[in-house]
Amino acid sequence: MKLYPVIIHKDAKSAFGVIVPDLPGCFSAGATLDEAIRNVQEAVEVHMFGEDIAPEPSALDRWKADAQYRDAYAVTLAPVDLSFMNDTTVRVNITARKSELAIVDRAAKRAHMDRSAYLVASAIERAVGAVAAADAAPSPIFLPLKVAQAKKPTHKKIAGRKSG
Repeated sequence: MKLYPVIIHKDAKSAFGVIVPDLPGCFSAGATLDEAIRNVQEAVEVHMFGEDIAPEPSALDRWKADAQYRDAYAVTLAPVDLSFMNDTTVRVNITARKSELAIVDRAAKRAHMDRSAYLVASAIERAVGAVAAADAAPSPIFLPLKVAQAKKPTHKKIAGRKSG
C-alpha cells in the first residue's frame, strides 16, 4: 500500500473531482469526498493496466506548493494498493467434489475456456460484484446498532452438502 498525493477540486453543484498528479491523466470523481478518495484505487488500476512498474509517490508538499493547485478544494494522500500490478501466474490447489468439477468443466466448455480460466473469471466477477454491492450499501458504522446487527452475513448451505 502506498500513499499517493491527490488534488481534489469541487465546484458548486458538482461532484468532487480528483487527479493523481504523479500519474498524468489519472483522474476520478465521487459524489462525496470519501467516495472520491475511495475511487482513486479504481482509477489507478485502470490507468496503470498492463504496466509493470508504478512511479513512486512524490512528496505531498510538492503539490501543496504548486501554484497550479492553489485553488484546490484539498491536497491530500490517497491509499493505493499496487498489488494488482503483480501479474505473475501461480499454481493453486483447490478442493472440490468430482460432481462439482464436472459442472464447472461443462460451464467452462460452454464459455470456450479451460477450467482455470473459468474459475478465475468467475471468482473475479463475483468479487467485483461484492465490492460494488458493498460500496453501494450504507456503512454499518453510521447505522443504528440494531440495523447493523441485522446485516450480519449468513452462511448459505450448498445443496446436497453437509455443513460443518
